[in-house]
Amino acid sequence: MIEKSVMDTLTRLEATIIQRLKAPPEESYVAKLHAKGLKTIAQKLGEEATEAVIAALAGDEADLVGEAADVVFHLMVLLAEKGVALEQVLAELDRREGVSGLAEKAARSE
Repeated sequence: MIEKSVMDTLTRLEATIIQRLKAPPEESYVAKLHAKGLKTIAQKLGEEATEAVIAALAGDEADLVGEAADVVFHLMVLLAEKGVALEQVLAELDRREGVSGLAEKAARSE
């Protein structure tokens, strides 16, 4: 179970991102990404995910932690851009809890 403080952090981040989507692009990184569109946001998420993989393989924990934070942040920007609440993602994870990953994947491919 995720600790309340972690959820508070994610909830505050989600609220900040949603608020900054409405800001002028020159005032906010999130607004700048939003102005560039979904394709740019998705590409940025992909870049950050790649950097996280590289950090993981390099074995530097501090780099991995930083890159993982970037991945979470950019994923949340993408979700906000698409109007998908973090709560929806967490509900899906709850739904999958206790289900074998192999069984869940097999069910999706049917």
